[in-house]
Amino acid sequence: MLEPDLQDAVHQLWDELADFDARETEATLRHLQEALCRLAGPWNVRWTGAVRVNKQFGDDPLEGWRMAVLQILHPMPPLSIEPKLKEIAQLWDRRKMDPSFLLPIPGVGSFRTYSFRRQLPPDWFDSPFYEHFYGSRGIYDALYVGFPLNANAESHFGFYAREKFTDKQILLLSYALRGIKWFHRRLMLSHGLLIASSPLTPTEHRVLALLLTKGTETQIAHQLGLATSTTHQHVVALFSKFGVRSRAGLMSLWLNGG
Repeated sequence: MLEPDLQDAVHQLWDELADFDARETEATLRHLQEALCRLAGPWNVRWTGAVRVNKQFGDDPLEGWRMAVLQILHPMPPLSIEPKLKEIAQLWDRRKMDPSFLLPIPGVGSFRTYSFRRQLPPDWFDSPFYEHFYGSRGIYDALYVGFPLNANAESHFGFYAREKFTDKQILLLSYALRGIKWFHRRLMLSHGLLIASSPLTPTEHRVLALLLTKGTETQIAHQLGLATSTTHQHVVALFSKFGVRSRAGLMSLWLNGG
């Protein structure tokens, strides 16, 4: 069981998240990420929207799942990854994957946690892959929390630490993320990963955030530096992707579970 003072801190965080309005999804996410780092101690956290792009996955070791969008609290310096990407592509051609890529697959469709130090073999941490992508960046352990929204969409939070995650940290982070299905859903909706027929473009994402306000299309165009006609085209495309006919219909997706 989570200690009462930590439970209270999580409940307060949930109340804070609920005070953000629907157009402030990005700000709400950052607030959540910062709060979880303060409460549990990881030095960085990322959110990933994952979708199953192919239900007939055949010999795909990831069973059709792909990372569609990623947002990280503290951007990390870029790595020289071209040789590694070539190596990964060659392994993919042989349908072989680094075991770290496969950790989310068991338990797909259920709320779950998975982590490097608890689930990967000790010799993996001596591998060039670990050193290149994680060790060189000060990541000793990584903990992930997966939240399924439907059979083809999941919300995942990943936490990075300079030491092994404890049972207490895992309990705290899983408890904090388990109780906010509404926000996982909002995150996925805001990127077109839950109900939309295809993921949103960056411009559509920005237009969508402003459509959830009272601003007119002309005001939205002015804020984004777009022509009114271009903005209208994006609005029409958004309505089509979400299968609605009006802003009221779009807003209803954020206000109910349908």
